[in-house]
Amino acid sequence: MRLHITLPAVALAGLCAVQPALAWGAAGHEIVATIAQMHLYPQVLPVICSILYPTEPAASCTLASVATWADKMRFRMRWSASLHYVGGLDDYPPDDCEFPGTRGWAGKENINVLGGIRNVSNILAQFVDDNAARGGVQAASASELELAQEALKFLVHFLGDVHQPLHLTGRDRGGNSVKVSWNGRVTNLHSLWDGLLIAKALRSIPRNYTVPLPVPPMEAQLRGTIYDPYIRRIMWDGIGLGSYSDVPGRWEDELEDWLTCPPTPAQSQSFFGRAAQFVMGLKVTETDDELVCPRAWAGPIHELNCDFIWPHALDPEPHHSVSDAHADIDDHAHQHNCEGGVCSGDEEMHSLLGGPGNVGVVPASNNYLELDTPEYSGAISKAWVVEKLLAQGGIRLAAVLNDIFAPLAEGSA
Repeated sequence: MRLHITLPAVALAGLCAVQPALAWGAAGHEIVATIAQMHLYPQVLPVICSILYPTEPAASCTLASVATWADKMRFRMRWSASLHYVGGLDDYPPDDCEFPGTRGWAGKENINVLGGIRNVSNILAQFVDDNAARGGVQAASASELELAQEALKFLVHFLGDVHQPLHLTGRDRGGNSVKVSWNGRVTNLHSLWDGLLIAKALRSIPRNYTVPLPVPPMEAQLRGTIYDPYIRRIMWDGIGLGSYSDVPGRWEDELEDWLTCPPTPAQSQSFFGRAAQFVMGLKVTETDDELVCPRAWAGPIHELNCDFIWPHALDPEPHHSVSDAHADIDDHAHQHNCEGGVCSGDEEMHSLLGGPGNVGVVPASNNYLELDTPEYSGAISKAWVVEKLLAQGGIRLAAVLNDIFAPLAEGSA
């Protein structure tokens, strides 16, 4: 089955009824969340806002404002640290791309980003089921509302994490332990993908993307950030603006495929096969279903680690020696590029673009592999790799939220 989103062709049509719902750094997560908000059903956003901000005006509600909450809480909720990533025990890019491989996932069963997405999706679906017939969000108890708030914030973040390729491999702590050179400065592979590639893209955005999108409801979701033109470019030239543009987006014909979940083994298996598993006591755990399928979505993203993200030249020393103050808490901890740990996407990008507090990359004379080259960063930029990942994260997040919250939106219409 396939999830649905609101597309520009109908965004201004004044939908009066809800249709049937079929790891980045701070900036990356906020971009994913903003793209998602642009594609929510008009009736779904108020429901989400009433959960996130029950005492504040809906006009001040944005998904981007909660997109990094899970990172901020990582050190308080230490149990959640391993929910930001996943890695196969047999996976070692670029030579061995296994997702997960014969030995399965590292860590405890389903305590990873795939299981996290499934768990919080289930919590939110249960919240909707419990309250749709009782009068909506207002009928929820304080404890129910608090649980739904946290689950929703985690979902916004985890859907971003699963579209950052280095959150899908355990090798060298997702690249955090691999030193590289970026424009002559020392950083690590994970930080490069968390924010430096986005910062590089911001430097080359043509000036025409300061012009508002021709779809007012979508333009209204932008927040006046340094990366607003970048989102406009992803929307205009990547996802596409439907009937509001004469030129189709480069991925416009792929959007339906992005939202299609393949049959899971449990769905496709015969009755006798399922019965045999039950009799033999074999435990089957699924993170995917017909509407939310993080493992299926993550598979092709993980392959990018072997295709080009992890060059063979990174295998020899001295690249594997970076220290990390957070290693005892989270082996895949984000290396946020601003003072004081987690910051806003605007602060992060200003920092990486040369503003005060630029601690993400340290000037050095180094012998590490330079990745700000035409062959590496240039090829990634030319192929719109990062932009596509951000777009996929936003589109899928919107579709999941539309599917989960449509019943509450119908009840409040």
